[in-house]
Amino acid sequence: VVRIKPTSFTVYPDDLFIEQYRIMQVMHDSGCVPAARALWIEEDAELLGSPFFVMEKMVGRVPVSIPPYAESGWVTEASPEQRRRMWENGVRNLAAIQSAPRDQLGFLEGPEHAREGLEQEFDKYSRFAAWIQQDRPWPVVERALARLRDLWPDNRPAGIVWGDARIGNMMFDENFKVIAVMDWEQPSLGGALNDLAWWVVNSELMHGARADRPHLAGMGTREETIALWQEVTGIPVAGLQWYEDFTMLKMMMLGIRMAGLRGQQPMDEAMLARQLKVE
Repeated sequence: VVRIKPTSFTVYPDDLFIEQYRIMQVMHDSGCVPAARALWIEEDAELLGSPFFVMEKMVGRVPVSIPPYAESGWVTEASPEQRRRMWENGVRNLAAIQSAPRDQLGFLEGPEHAREGLEQEFDKYSRFAAWIQQDRPWPVVERALARLRDLWPDNRPAGIVWGDARIGNMMFDENFKVIAVMDWEQPSLGGALNDLAWWVVNSELMHGARADRPHLAGMGTREETIALWQEVTGIPVAGLQWYEDFTMLKMMMLGIRMAGLRGQQPMDEAMLARQLKVE
């Protein structure tokens, strides 16, 4: 599989294309989680019009988000026991990311004033906020950032940020076990709780129970996911709600950026304010 560096329709301001290749190498070579073997990278844009890297092709099934896997597709057709195996294996691999050799990940450090830890991740999305406001201001985003800064959590464990941490970025075999952890586009050393928060928020928003859709039998609840992740990592999860609020802000900013790229109507600020708890 060839992955080509995007030159347009870019979602993030940070160019982490080489870092994406390198973290895939670390994950694969260390064996902490299954990742496609990254074979080589070509930084010369003359060949394909942009830098690219080549990775081993993996074959399996992915729980897609559109349409939500909780509503249709192979996940809904599986038995509760198979879904339980998928969920547990997914969470265990999410947790296993934190066992990657940190001494090999120095290339993920942030700028001098925010090298790692939550400061790095917060700086990254503060810059993202400024970037998406180049065309128009979003006061609700600034208020949400200020609220999170004022409520800065005491529990800030070190750790790796996968980025888009969700079961939809995992590939499974016929036995419902993870064979590939994918989408390493925005990694950092921003702290372990960021991935856990992203996982549980995405699971609830996209695939959780609601009035017209019951909980999908076999899939773990928010509480079960948090408990299993903590059991595997040994990392305390106190104050996780702050990280979930931070995740909501990240997702809202991504929504603003994607709407702009697609020429769609901007998001409703009043609705954003409610979701970001800054009414």
